[in-house]
Formats: sequence, structure tokens, C-alpha cells
Amino acid sequence: MKIWSVGLTGLLGLAAILAVSYAASGLELAVAIILAALFGFGWPHYLAIPARKTLGTAISLVGALSAITAHFNSGPGYLLWVAPIIAVGVGAVFIIQLIRGTGQSHRLESIFGGVVGVLIAAVGSGWIAAHRFTGDSAMTLITGASAVVVLLLGLIRWPDRIIAPLGLILGTLAGPLVGLLFSDMHILQAAIIGFVVAAILLSFRRLASIAPAVHSIPGGIALGLAPIFSLGAMVYFIDKMLIV
Repeated sequence: MKIWSVGLTGLLGLAAILAVSYAASGLELAVAIILAALFGFGWPHYLAIPARKTLGTAISLVGALSAITAHFNSGPGYLLWVAPIIAVGVGAVFIIQLIRGTGQSHRLESIFGGVVGVLIAAVGSGWIAAHRFTGDSAMTLITGASAVVVLLLGLIRWPDRIIAPLGLILGTLAGPLVGLLFSDMHILQAAIIGFVVAAILLSFRRLASIAPAVHSIPGGIALGLAPIFSLGAMVYFIDKMLIV
């Protein structure tokens, strides 16, 4: 799967998150569960590790349960149950890797990769928590605008020494611009959000550029969704720090 296809997957996943933030809350939860399933089942394919179906099911369940608890949990601790869910997911990864009968020589690498998948799937629920915390889709729109700018820029086949500073500048500027147009958020707050979003996405771009090529469609989908999921909890905690 080519790198531009991976980036396009991330853009489509982000577009779905932004679109349902303006829809009914039930639709937002449904999309979160679907994206968690796509990421969960694709992550073991991307890592090319054994027990892909079992491990993919565990990661998908972690993402789905995290989204459900973030959706139904009463505030202010919308992510209160995410940590226990992560703990159970990590335990499941260890058990799956210990009882499987193939690939013993790479068991440690498989455990590390599975644990990373559990963490990424779980923190994706931060998108729902952030939306519930602010009670306004403008914050999600500011985050999404910065992310879209950086993702589009990342599709350009330029070296990182050019894309990285340019992405940080444009991603940081996109937040305040959208904030001025669609919300009353302070420019500095929107700029901080844009900078953090740009830094995270550019880090994943660097990781994808040095990682082996993706040879499967499920693996490419998971790689494209990974940075979008990772933004979830970060956006939620930034919102809690900036909005009083």
C-alpha cells in the first residue's frame, strides 16, 4: 500500500470524526466503534505478527469499549474507565502471545507491538471525551483543520527537513484561523492546539517514512488511522488545560 494511500486513509478517518461531531451522539459512537474495528484488525497485519485475528479482536474491543465508556460516562472524568480497559487489553496481549504456538523467537516484539496497538486504540476515545467536555464542535473543528493541513502537506514527497518546519508553521496557523472564523476561542489557545496536532502528525509521518513498506490493505488502513487515534486523548487533555 503506497504512502499516499495511507495518508488518504487518515484524511478519510479524520473527515468522518469531524462530520459526526455535528450529528447525533449515537452516530458519533457508531463511527468510533467502526474505526476502532478497522484499526484493531489492521494493526497486527501492519506489524506482520502471529495470532492476527485474536490479537486484532482484542485491540478492537479495547477501542470499542473505550469509546463506549467515554460516551456514557458522566463528567468530568470522561476517560475514567480507559485506564482499566488498557490494563485488561495489555493483559490480553500477554496471554495471547504466551499461548500461541508459532513465532516464539519474536514473541517479545509481538508483545510490544500489541501493547502499542492497545494504547492507540484506547486513546482514540479522547475525541468523544473532548467533544463532551467542551459541548461544542468548534474545538473539534479547530483540531481537525490543523490536522487536515498537516496531513495534506505530508502527502507531498518532499524530505522531512522541508515538510517538518513547514507543517509546524502551517498547522499552528490553521488553528487560530479557524478559531477566528468559527468560535470565540482565544488565538493563543487555538495556536497551541494546532502546534501540538502538527507535532504529533509529523512524528507519525517520520515513523512511516523509515518503517518498512506496507504490503497489506488492512495494515495500511491501521497505519493511516494510528495518528488520528493518537490525537484523541491529547486533544482532550489540552482542552481541559486551556478551557476553564
